[in-house]
Amino acid sequence: MLIAIDFNSETPIYTQLCDQIIIGIAGGILQAGEPLPSVRRMAADIGVNVNTVNKAYTILKDEGYIAIDRRSGCSVSAKIPPVDEKFSDELRKRLIPIAAAAACRRMGAEAFQSLCKKIYDELGGQL
Repeated sequence: MLIAIDFNSETPIYTQLCDQIIIGIAGGILQAGEPLPSVRRMAADIGVNVNTVNKAYTILKDEGYIAIDRRSGCSVSAKIPPVDEKFSDELRKRLIPIAAAAACRRMGAEAFQSLCKKIYDELGGQL
């Protein structure tokens, strides 16, 4: 999987890395059980500090997207948890500013929903 980090973005690098891995999982590029590069290897490959990758991997582990085993390393989790109240609340918090920006630009609710559905479908939303 190719990780694309925008070093000029205001989005923290660890967040970009998390997002790229989650997109890879949703799009089927990364499969359950597939190994991920070690923290050091990933840091070297994308040219960032080891602590940045460690933070991203820790977040992904805490959210259930990856599994970390001291013996075998990091891999895509075979047991990504289903939607729960905590996830729904976090998703809502992240969507509010996006929906607000769309509303400020006078994007209608149907157009916004259509765009969301298109993106979801492109990522493999039929899972």
